[in-house]
Amino acid sequence: MKKILVPIDFSEQSENALETAAYYARTYGYEIIAMHMLEVSTATIINANTTKETVLYLKLAEKRFNTFLDKEYLKDIKITPIIKHYKIFTELNDVSKEEKINLIIMGSKGATGFKEFFIGSTAQKVIRHSDVPVLVVKDKPMANGFKKAIFACDFSDDSIGPYRRIKRFCNFINLETKMVYINTPGKSFVSSSEMRASVKSFFEKADNNSHYIDDVHYISDYTIEAGITNFAKNYDADLIIMTTHGRSGFSQLFDHSITEDVANHSPIPVISFKILPEHIRKQKKQKN
Repeated sequence: MKKILVPIDFSEQSENALETAAYYARTYGYEIIAMHMLEVSTATIINANTTKETVLYLKLAEKRFNTFLDKEYLKDIKITPIIKHYKIFTELNDVSKEEKINLIIMGSKGATGFKEFFIGSTAQKVIRHSDVPVLVVKDKPMANGFKKAIFACDFSDDSIGPYRRIKRFCNFINLETKMVYINTPGKSFVSSSEMRASVKSFFEKADNNSHYIDDVHYISDYTIEAGITNFAKNYDADLIIMTTHGRSGFSQLFDHSITEDVANHSPIPVISFKILPEHIRKQKKQKN
């Protein structure tokens, strides 16, 4: 059975994610793994003087968790609650591997200004570390699923693998999708003929067919983020699809992820597909 992981912090945003997950679980037969991260460190748990206090925290969390999951829209859905003891965002990826998760759906209200630059939103951290697709839901649940999406692609060779996974995903959930190439001023600017040449080469490598070139929308804007969000609004999309390299540390700080920025700022839900290293791609291909 395919599985969806939903991080739960009892907020309105996490309930929006849970209700969105419920639709896909019911419609396509997914199991939901609902995970709450209790902020109790390992050191606290093994300290004999605080063992009773820790057990109390866990029991209270379990009770609140069970109450939170007592929702009408979760009836007849297989759902497994998990409580972890501390908040480390790489741990979500560890749980994904252990539980064989296919998709993470999480709620977010974003982060701005000083907090965004030095800390970032929880969703940004999960996108950065996750090897499986991450769907970020904002101010309302998608209780009836997504209907129209845009896929912002740079049409590089690195994006061929994610493109194929995204294509299968969209076909599986019957999602109408438009691909978009964002052209910006400055050193990244390319001419119309150069854009079409890149797109043609991309489809020839990805699909052994270049006829999809006429289905791509070529958009010019001042920034990639603005181009994506503006086109999504004009197209009346209810989902933005993007890829990410999942950079971390100093490389992430100075070569900021556009996908993380869009997921953080956009009122429209965003799903990210990681561009996986070659050894991980080979492992996944062998398993499939």
